[in-house]
Amino acid sequence: MTHQFYAGMQVVCIDDQVPLEGGKTVKDANLTEGDIFTLRWVGMASHYVFGDYLGVKLEGIDSKFGEAWGLSDAPYAARRFRPLVKDRLGSLRALLVPGQPLAPSTEEPRRRGKVKEEEKV
Repeated sequence: MTHQFYAGMQVVCIDDQVPLEGGKTVKDANLTEGDIFTLRWVGMASHYVFGDYLGVKLEGIDSKFGEAWGLSDAPYAARRFRPLVKDRLGSLRALLVPGQPLAPSTEEPRRRGKVKEEEKV
């Protein structure tokens, strides 16, 4: 599995629910959908209930939910976040070129639009 997360990257929370055994979820006290965070760690994590998953740790956040399972500062599942993209169109163009960074340029030159000529009536 490939991913484009790295330490220092800014991400947006897209899922603020903590999974529990039996398929139930509960709102995470540390996260709110739409909040922006900076990653401090990215890597594979293992959990005896949820198995192996790509995990992330956030700057300034101690997850606390891992304490119930004997894990201090357990990583969040990376699927709960998406990279913060300032140039959405650039990120789509990057999909066409393998190995290209997610968003090649946020300072892309803008094309001039047609200027409507003033009509004299």
